Formats: sequence, structure tokens, C-alpha cells
Amino acid sequence: MKLYACSRCHNRLYFENSICLACGSPLGFDPYNISLITLEIRDPYSFNDFLLKDHIYRLCDNAIRGTCNWLIPFSRESRFCSACELNRIIPTLTSPENLSRWKRIEIAKHRLVYSLLRLKLAFPSKESDPEKGLAFDFMADISPQKRVITGHEHGTITLNIEEADEAERVRHKLDLGERYRTLLGHFRHEIGHYYWERLIENSSYLSPFRRLFGDERMDYSKALAAYYENGPAAGWERDFISPYATSHPWEDWAETWSHYFHLMDTLETAYSFGIAIHPLKKEDTPESRVRINTDPYSISYFPEIFNMWLPLTFAINSLNRSMGYEDFYPFLISPNIVGKLGFIHEVCNGLPVNQ
Repeated sequence: MKLYACSRCHNRLYFENSICLACGSPLGFDPYNISLITLEIRDPYSFNDFLLKDHIYRLCDNAIRGTCNWLIPFSRESRFCSACELNRIIPTLTSPENLSRWKRIEIAKHRLVYSLLRLKLAFPSKESDPEKGLAFDFMADISPQKRVITGHEHGTITLNIEEADEAERVRHKLDLGERYRTLLGHFRHEIGHYYWERLIENSSYLSPFRRLFGDERMDYSKALAAYYENGPAAGWERDFISPYATSHPWEDWAETWSHYFHLMDTLETAYSFGIAIHPLKKEDTPESRVRINTDPYSISYFPEIFNMWLPLTFAINSLNRSMGYEDFYPFLISPNIVGKLGFIHEVCNGLPVNQ
């Protein structure tokens, strides 16, 4: 995530800010220029950029509910921004609890879409492209017998809104033996399934995908059933980013894709803050010293990105431990996993890979 500042008073801003807490200026995110903009009010229905007066915007309709700060060019007729127009079903908002959950869901989803913008990945809505478009359904359980299952199917990502409840999410994390489970992680995983269909299936990348991840034509239902009955095989850490990634090549892809998004977004944030890691002991290896002075989204050679990643995660894990928390990054990355992450980097950037 980039680091933003108010154009009027230069106060530092979070991506989700809709008003500058220092000078009170309204703010909005322009997805077309990937920029958080300080605004001036023109009239009750429009704003202009504080610096570029001829850039005129409207707010997304979801701004009134406090769930979106994204902008729409005034010339466009859409009621919703490019992130919110992907929503097909949202929770019933008569419940304050549902509204609170939906706000947390939208924060995560907007950060997901930000990453798609940075990677220049297309995400047409189902309304504009019923066959290849993307849609989100945010739903609550109807009853204990009729539970909403989080997942992806042909471009529709369904999320059970109880995942926005921290206690429920932690319970699921413990029940399933997961070391990492967040709303943003869910979105990054499920969007990986969507882009497998868009970028890998029926493409020249399919053969190298099968070489790295396995043959996706194996029976998916039987593979998942076997995983839930037996768990991962011993030594799974050599080839897979998580236990669940062992269940089927599609899940290996989605888990690794999600991890790639974690890596890129965190490194971009570190780059924006100018973070440098310089261990004090002379005997430390050069690989443990790093200055993150390049935007990871501008780097085509993945090993260069990964060489910044490991020292950063070691430093942040150490900071977490100093506060008594669990590791921020509870993963071990083998060379085989680095190869999978590199493949995803090449696919996202449209680079050729070895067949």
C-alpha cells in the first residue's frame, strides 16, 4: 500500500480515510490514477481535486453508509465505484451488527481491488460481462442447517459475513489448524481461483502450471475429502505454503497466489515508509541486510523481490515478539515455493515462462 498525504496540510493519511483529521478536508480515492485525493466541495453532489481543479468527482453511493471512500469521475453515470459495483449481494443492513461486519468486509475488499489495480489485472463486473466478470456475494447463514460456504464459483466469490467477526474467525482458525486467517487473506485466496480461470486455463501457462502445482484434472471433491480425513502428508513444508495447499492443485495455486499478494502489498508499504534493515553484528550475512528502495510492482525479476522479503519478515517477527505477540509471518519458504511465487509474478506481469 502506498503512503498518502493530504495535499492541503501534508498530514499523513490511511488508505481508508475519507476526511483529513488535521485540516478537515474531504478525501477520496481515485482508482483510475491510484491516488488518494484531497478534495474541495463544489456543490452537494460533486467535488474537485484540491490541486487539479478541473478534475471533478462524485462519491460512490456507499459513502453514505461509511463503507467506501472511492471516487467516480463526474462524467460517468455509475452510482458505484469500480470496487463497489462488483457487489451483487450485501448483508441486510437493518442490523447494526451486519453493518459493522460489512464495513470490515469492504475495507478488506477495497484493499484487494487496490492490488488488482497495481498489478493491472482486469476485473470486469458480472453485470458488464456475465461470462467472465467478477461478483461478490456477502451473505449470512439462514439457519444452522443452511450455512453459507465461503468460496468461488465461475467468477462469483461468496463470503460468509461471520468471517468479519474476530471471535468467529479465530475459532475457525483454531478448528482448522490454520496459522493465518484474515478477511483480506480470504479475498486474496478466492480471487486466485478467479484468475486461474482467466489467466491459466486454456492458456500457454497451463503446462508450466501443471509442472509446478500438479494436474488440476484430478477429482476435486475426492481430493478435498481425502485432505480433511487424513491431513497433509509428512514433509509438506518442502513444496507447499500451507497444509491446505496440499489438498489439490487449485488450492495450492490459490494459497500461493494469496501469499504473493501479501508479499507485494507489504513490501510496497515498507517501500513507501523507506524501511531499511541493517543488523548490527558484522558477522551477519549480506542477505540479512536490506534497504527497500524500489517499488516491488516495478520489479520484473522475482528473486530481487524475495531477497527484500525475508529480512523484512524477520524484523517484523522480532518486533511482534517484543510485544508478546505471535509471529507476523509464521511461514517457512522453501526453494520450491519460491519457484511457485515467481511463476505467479510472471503470470501477473504477462512474462514468458519455461514450458
